[in-house]
Amino acid sequence: MSVPAQAAASPGAPASPTHSVVTEAYDRLTKAYPYLGITELGPEEPAPQGGGWVTVDGLAAGGEDLDAFLAWDEAQTLKDYGQQARPDVIASFGLHRYAWPACLLFTLPWFLLRRVPRFPLENVSYQRELGRMAVRVGEFACLPDDPAATLPGARVVPDEESLREEVRAAVAEHLEPVLGSFGPRMRRRGRALWGTVTDDLVESLHYIGQQLGEEPRVMAELERLLPGTTRPYVGTPAFRELTGPCGESLSTRDRASCCFFYTLAPEDTCANCPRNSDELRIEKLTAAAAG
Repeated sequence: MSVPAQAAASPGAPASPTHSVVTEAYDRLTKAYPYLGITELGPEEPAPQGGGWVTVDGLAAGGEDLDAFLAWDEAQTLKDYGQQARPDVIASFGLHRYAWPACLLFTLPWFLLRRVPRFPLENVSYQRELGRMAVRVGEFACLPDDPAATLPGARVVPDEESLREEVRAAVAEHLEPVLGSFGPRMRRRGRALWGTVTDDLVESLHYIGQQLGEEPRVMAELERLLPGTTRPYVGTPAFRELTGPCGESLSTRDRASCCFFYTLAPEDTCANCPRNSDELRIEKLTAAAAG
């Protein structure tokens, strides 16, 4: 379940004329992946409420907002697979389905524009059924030669490695409180939780990079972003190549975590599932390429 299942993005957030230093990246995201739409809110524009919208500080607080958020996963799992999943499995699905798009709020502007926004929890709302996010852009980091460096909210950093550190810090700052509420329900903590974040950070940007036709560059950028020594993240992107039955090269990666999807449909796991042998990965990747 590398890519969260969602409906195509559709009206559900206030139409907003707001444009920011990251608008171009978010527009390209939705063109490449119509299942996620991002609305930018103006300074005085209220965040959407009701109709399935939840603020991320509500998720981080746990309680009713998180209960309602996970109830959707529970109902969807029962509908799709005809069985009740364990509570920790439901919580794992719920975290993945938020963290995967949330990481793109930071990584795609960095990849496309070399700008890294910061998003306090209260500045992000999510409607998971419609695949919509509403954000309030404020502070961002950029390089000295960026035309946006003189704009309000800009924090200029000296070089590319400093900008990569901004990405790592911004994602961690945003998701750490979210892990605090999901973790107990997932029966995970520490390294296991950050393994999930690491996988979603890598796989979301990698997937969008493929849709944009920039897979080689995005893989190289991710290798530099996560060299394996950047706590709290776990390991490297771990891309590697396998050889198919006709000698073809097949790309895979070694995930840092498991989403527990195998507990529902062990025969239908993704090719990169850490439970899969290389032989099974080759079989799945070959079948996907043929399809």
